[in-house]
Amino acid sequence: MSVVGALRPLPVEVVSVQSQVVYGHVGNSAAVPVLQRAGLRVAPVPSVLLGNTPHYPTMHGGVVPEAWFGGFLDDLEVRGATRALRLVQVGYLGSAAQAALLARWIGRRLEASPPPFVQVDPVIGDHDHGIYVDPALVDGWRALLPLADGLTPNGFELAHLAGGAPDDIDAVAAAARRLLAGRTQWVVVTSAAPAQWRPGRMLVAVVTRERVEVIEHARVDAAPKGTGDYFAATLAVGMLAGRPLVAAARAAADAVVAALQATRAAACEELLIDLPGTP
Repeated sequence: MSVVGALRPLPVEVVSVQSQVVYGHVGNSAAVPVLQRAGLRVAPVPSVLLGNTPHYPTMHGGVVPEAWFGGFLDDLEVRGATRALRLVQVGYLGSAAQAALLARWIGRRLEASPPPFVQVDPVIGDHDHGIYVDPALVDGWRALLPLADGLTPNGFELAHLAGGAPDDIDAVAAAARRLLAGRTQWVVVTSAAPAQWRPGRMLVAVVTRERVEVIEHARVDAAPKGTGDYFAATLAVGMLAGRPLVAAARAAADAVVAALQATRAAACEELLIDLPGTP
């Protein structure tokens, strides 16, 4: 069968830059199914490649070399695959050098008309485990954040990026607003203001320059990895679909709670994300 005319490049709507694991659902292994379920064509760019997360007794793999990481991004550009790009989703990065390369690449993408929506989950650590990335990445994130339309840190990460000890909603809002620079229009803080949690409940704070909205959701007695990645991808899907920010954040929180409840019911050590009807 002959081919008439030049072949067109595969249009990629989402570039998702995150960790990737063989076993489990974290990073791109959590986000890509959510994005694809929404009908989006996704190019997953791994920052690290691991057999599983490091909390298991064995693990293989490591940080993607800088030349490979930058090459993955450049190859998408050379192939012409980013002409229909709608979303750049950023999560776990392996090094400050990756953050610098990614910032330059996103800067070029933002010169397009219209520019893609950029959502960044600045993964640093959490209250339970402390910092679990290269500490130099804290400064690396600061160079990336102003390029994002929206940010999804947890409360621990917000404290490291914006300073202070945001234990109540007023302090969370003040800290989040210190990150509203450059293109950034909103910050959605998960596990926010723990001092104000009611028994069996948790809070998500949705912060813009004008408003603060608080979403309360169930606190499920299960702690698999990847809930932040699942939340961020579900939120991004809602934003691309044109949902209001608070509604998209509420739907993302509900999806995470449902996934955690299913994970607990199955007594599974990894997050279960393939729920019928999940966004």
